[in-house]
Amino acid sequence: MQKFDIAIIGGGILGTTLSYWISALTDKRVCVVEKESQVALHASSRNTGVVHSPFYLDPQKKKKIAKAALLSHDLWYDYAKQHNIPWKDTGTIEIALDESQHHTLEKYLKWGQQNGIAENDLKLLNSNQVKQKEPNVKCHSGIYCTKDASTDYGLLTRQLQQDSEQNGTAFLFNHKVISIKNNQLKFSNGKSLESEFVINSAGGHSLNIAKQFGLAQEYSSLHFRGEYWQIQQNHANLVNTNIYTVAKFTKFPFLDPHWIKRSDGTTEIGPNAVPVSSPEAYSGIGSATKTIAKIGEVLSSSSKKLLFNSEFLSLISKEWKSSISKGAMVNRVKQFIPKIKPEYFRIPGTAGIRTPIITKSGEFLAETLELKSDNSLHILNYNSPGATGAPAYSAYLVQNLSENGILNLGKEKSGIWNFAKILDSA
Repeated sequence: MQKFDIAIIGGGILGTTLSYWISALTDKRVCVVEKESQVALHASSRNTGVVHSPFYLDPQKKKKIAKAALLSHDLWYDYAKQHNIPWKDTGTIEIALDESQHHTLEKYLKWGQQNGIAENDLKLLNSNQVKQKEPNVKCHSGIYCTKDASTDYGLLTRQLQQDSEQNGTAFLFNHKVISIKNNQLKFSNGKSLESEFVINSAGGHSLNIAKQFGLAQEYSSLHFRGEYWQIQQNHANLVNTNIYTVAKFTKFPFLDPHWIKRSDGTTEIGPNAVPVSSPEAYSGIGSATKTIAKIGEVLSSSSKKLLFNSEFLSLISKEWKSSISKGAMVNRVKQFIPKIKPEYFRIPGTAGIRTPIITKSGEFLAETLELKSDNSLHILNYNSPGATGAPAYSAYLVQNLSENGILNLGKEKSGIWNFAKILDSA
């Protein structure tokens, strides 16, 4: 049986950045346990690639992730440029379609300033000013963030894996956890390991891992697939900025439609939010076995309460419609880019899955949930802008582990980022 000081479950962008910091700052024997054949095969690669500025995050309720996103922008920029990883300065305009949504943008302007965004990086525009910048966008008003960019988080994670390995981290691939007892992890390949401390950053599977430690028993989870369509290249320049729309139903994790300029030069529209049976069901609803199991889980957990929520069920039916019909998806975007047509979209874009946590009262948990035991740390509900904020957010977690006596931090072995500077800016 292999033995480690720190075992990190999940080789996504958060688990890999955690492994980098711990291996760079300590002499601990660190491993990353990943069920796939390489890092970042799921949510860390299956996303929009947008480097978000935190103007839309409540500075009271989401102060930590907002600060992490703000600080991490330049960290990712420097890292991408150093390793020739695609980076495209796109900017984002979040638009309001009516006066009510305009009031939300006014709130976002204040939030952005409170979250530390420079005044000249965030501007409130009227419809004419939006039209001057993007003639094919129709709206009531918009908030323009010049700092937003697009990159490839999968490539960033794989490069960071190499830096972490140089510091001594062991990446154990094709290791799917099937049981955990007394910090002994057993895997489907017949192997096992023992670790003094376990960090759970398993994304869509993190709740199940936490429950094996006896934690988070009052929570349940659902999986929603977000689907996109890619526009033909000869129509991609209709709009050259990321366009988001103000969310109409903020208590549900359904993203209102947007237009995304990717770092590879492609442009996509989406997403919807289609309920599926697992965090890897990128088409259909998932296998019959997993679907039956998930239905059983829903009926026996707090998620069941959503089945009696008429607003939720109505929204779900509309999300399914946009999955079945490309035209339905395009029509959602035509509200603010009237010139687009269904025939402009022939290739499905990137499908990704979000796994929100459901509380005991049957509501969607809005914030990231950090749970601790004597020998473990669990990061649940780590959603957007999680990829953007991963370098700084993971540094916060490592500092917290140090303050609790789990880690003894020393001088950085390698200096791709400055740990002390990040904490000083927090």
